[in-house]
Amino acid sequence: MATPPSLRIDSLKLALDAAEIGQHPVEVHGALVGLICGGVEQTGDTWIKPLFDLMNDGQPLPAQLHQLVSDLFNDSVARLVDFEFGFMPLLPEEEEPLSQRVEALSLWTQSFLTGMAIIQPKLNQASAEVREVIKDLAEIAQVEFDVADDEESEAAYTELLEFVRIAAIMCYSEFGPEIPFGETDDTAVVH
Repeated sequence: MATPPSLRIDSLKLALDAAEIGQHPVEVHGALVGLICGGVEQTGDTWIKPLFDLMNDGQPLPAQLHQLVSDLFNDSVARLVDFEFGFMPLLPEEEEPLSQRVEALSLWTQSFLTGMAIIQPKLNQASAEVREVIKDLAEIAQVEFDVADDEESEAAYTELLEFVRIAAIMCYSEFGPEIPFGETDDTAVVH
């Protein structure tokens, strides 16, 4: 499933700049996915308040940006729910310099962890595997930006990106709803 053009970094950057919100698109996506993977309620718009708190000091977003973020939320949930859709963090394309991609991955990971922590106060009670993954993500969030633009560094970045992607999916599996997105079973249990 290809990312719709409206959900790409450049579209989100334009909307954030127009709204005078000083967030980078990767930070917005990281926080949004962190909230989702932390177990935020996916039905209705319960997820909006914690995201607005992170993005815009609790203030509503302009209509265009609000719609773009809502679309991004729905796309992210669909990709996390169905492994075949291929969830990936929203990051710069391969054409960008490696140092910029590494910095963006660090920003995404920092924001992901912030979103998780806000919505999931019991991270210390997660499974040992997820606690270890979160510890590793915290280390990735602190990665240095001074990287060589060579094949070895590119391979290391690819490994980190894959680890972050799988870590998000693991956190979603641990804290997300047990029923697929879109079902309306009121007796659903969040684990």
